[in-house]
Amino acid sequence: MEHSSIVEFYKGRSVFITGATGFMGKVLVEKLLRSCPGIERIYLLMRPSKGQSVEYRLQELINNQIFDEVRRQQPNVMTKVTAVKGDVTFPGYGLSPSDLRLLTENVSVVFNSAATIKFDEELKAALEMNVKGPMQLLEICRQMKRLEAFVHVSTAFNNLDREEMREEVYHSKINPVKLIELLDCLEDSVVKNIATELLGNCPNTYTYTKALAEQLLEQQCGSVPLTIVRPSIVTAALKEPIPGWVDNMNGATGTIAAVGKGFFRVMKINADLVSDIIPVDYPINLMIAAAWHTATRRPNNVTVYSCTTGHQNPLTWGLLQRWSLDSWLKFPTKDMMWYPSAYFTINDLWLKANEVVFHTIPAHLFDLYSSMTGKRARWVRLYAKANKAFSCLEFFTTHQWRFISNNPIRLLNEMSAEDRKTFYIDVREIEWKSYFETFILGARRFVLKDDPSTLPLARSNLQRLYTIRLLLRLIFFSCSLLAVRSLRNFGRSAFLKSSSI
Repeated sequence: MEHSSIVEFYKGRSVFITGATGFMGKVLVEKLLRSCPGIERIYLLMRPSKGQSVEYRLQELINNQIFDEVRRQQPNVMTKVTAVKGDVTFPGYGLSPSDLRLLTENVSVVFNSAATIKFDEELKAALEMNVKGPMQLLEICRQMKRLEAFVHVSTAFNNLDREEMREEVYHSKINPVKLIELLDCLEDSVVKNIATELLGNCPNTYTYTKALAEQLLEQQCGSVPLTIVRPSIVTAALKEPIPGWVDNMNGATGTIAAVGKGFFRVMKINADLVSDIIPVDYPINLMIAAAWHTATRRPNNVTVYSCTTGHQNPLTWGLLQRWSLDSWLKFPTKDMMWYPSAYFTINDLWLKANEVVFHTIPAHLFDLYSSMTGKRARWVRLYAKANKAFSCLEFFTTHQWRFISNNPIRLLNEMSAEDRKTFYIDVREIEWKSYFETFILGARRFVLKDDPSTLPLARSNLQRLYTIRLLLRLIFFSCSLLAVRSLRNFGRSAFLKSSSI
């Protein structure tokens, strides 16, 4: 039987991960522990947060349900996970001398997934996390005696002024180092005022700073074995760690969950464009395999991997709409505001008109009812918040790019049959219709917290809302028909009256 070169590579080696408490970070830690049982140690950069110590946050992480299976297989496996106190925004990550020594003497592979993913983040704050953070990590990597691979997680959505993005680092006309030096000298209010001009065609500070980080890392990596992985829109797991697993309401997941609740029904989306979503297990497997390839093949240049689906297995927003709705109707959530539906348009006037009918008016009616029954009015505020969140995504749902994704296929061809099975990265194998059933079941279970046992109740509620919708439509069309007839009779009477005169 063909052995796994990747599993063998990680045996006896230690890795350092930033962003381990995030969505992708958790999946990365779980995958390394489960699929690479010989791994020596996993160091996680963590900072105290909201009054919680690093030790508490580590315990909270390892108690997460995604580690249940690996704990069952390897009862003492979590002892391999060590938290290192630090902060991406601090000089030298704020590492103590002893922790820095621990990393520089033991770590062979570094995965950098720490970033602020807020699209509306202030430019200075985004630069601090997404540009200066990776550059400081690069300096730490230079000190690592055993370093064999540094994998930086970027995004497919940078350099969006191009229609086609190849797997290479693009350089802007502005020198990133001089730009950062300039912005550091300016007051926050001044930077805020000139941010729009600096961003140019970039829709937000996230994509802008991710592109800057790539440029700087490539320019200054020197002998550090750097590899860049660019995921597109990361969504719920297809298979691992748990089918459908997702732990947040960000981006596409939040919107799809809101549609399932019957809360969000009108969106500015071009249904004919490619959506380019990617299940989270694919970029994680690619990161692990890319580190192995970098360490064992030692390429001369920085390799960029586009972890996307639009090039090899395209999915339009229209099909996403159809299959996600079909899945919600098959596996509804128990607490629905209204019968799930989704209407896509790119016409601003039509969008606003439908938002008034399906969002604004219902929100005010619900708040009026809440006030009359002594409950807190909240629906108008919730819709305003949801509209603001989705408006940040509209640039991506009304534009399309071609992300060339050939390097993952080349990497696949260098992997053994066992590795291709364990660290699957071939997006051509994704069957989208069945994936959305997995996605919706995962959103129902992990995001909306619906127990599987509530499915019969949910289906009963769905049928009730369907009946109410039919009755309301019948009433609406009946009233409309009566109104048309009344107007017609009135016009006829007026005509006869004028004729007799």
